[in-house]
Amino acid sequence: MNLPENYTTDYVVSKDGTRVGYRQIGAGPGVILVHGGMMTSKNFIKLASFLSAEFTVYIPDRRGRGLSGPFGQNYGIGSESEDLLALIHKTATDKIFGLSSGAIGVLQTAIIEPALKKVVLYEPPIPVKGTDPAAWSGRYESALSRGNLGKAMFTAIKGTDDPSFFTALPGFLIAPLLNIAINANAKKQAGDDVSFKSLIPTMHYDLILVRESSGLIDGCKEIKAEVLLMGGTRSQRYLKLALDTLSTTLPKAKRVEFHGLGHTAADNDNSPEKIAKELIVFFQQSAIH
Repeated sequence: MNLPENYTTDYVVSKDGTRVGYRQIGAGPGVILVHGGMMTSKNFIKLASFLSAEFTVYIPDRRGRGLSGPFGQNYGIGSESEDLLALIHKTATDKIFGLSSGAIGVLQTAIIEPALKKVVLYEPPIPVKGTDPAAWSGRYESALSRGNLGKAMFTAIKGTDDPSFFTALPGFLIAPLLNIAINANAKKQAGDDVSFKSLIPTMHYDLILVRESSGLIDGCKEIKAEVLLMGGTRSQRYLKLALDTLSTTLPKAKRVEFHGLGHTAADNDNSPEKIAKELIVFFQQSAIH
């Protein structure tokens, strides 16, 4: 995969002293892009490139990954929010996009940070209406504890990604193949790339965010920013239900559904140009008073 390399890197220091690294590309008003689980800032390089003619784009590596420091002993939604606040305050950015577990941290930040004016949430996996986005966590943790990264990765993909032929296959067939691919991927990494081998265990921390997010929707009533809710028609039902609930709680929020796209549409290997097109429209619209 050939990615644009015309970005720079820098860092901020979060409230607890953790270093949070980020990539920066483009020129214009600031926009922050927050990646999801088993990702790093590099997964959003193409999305950032599509935005870079209009905006200065900042893509942090969420803590525990890539350019950033460790999760820390008291990790939770508060940590994610403090990391984003440090970046918002350094860059004076008032526009932000978050995907999946990254959108949980963005939502918490939007509740407490009045400086944010435009907030975009792509399918935050918040438990609503009896759903349990973390129902697969026991199987994932079990595979992780046994060192079976292929099984852990497949369990996480099956639990979060779009229903497909791949996710319908039995884990005992797929896990050995994934273990081979994970080891091959680890040998190919160069520079500041991050291997699947180091990213798979980080899903443990995304699951913490999911569990802590159940009370967030009530807090949404405090949000002063304009909100855009995004999702794909191929995504899992619990993600659509979370967006439905957010729509009800935030009656002025706009909503965009991407036909034929799924949960990771913003990723380099998916359809970042389609996400970028909607983000440009939303971010450039004059604020509604």
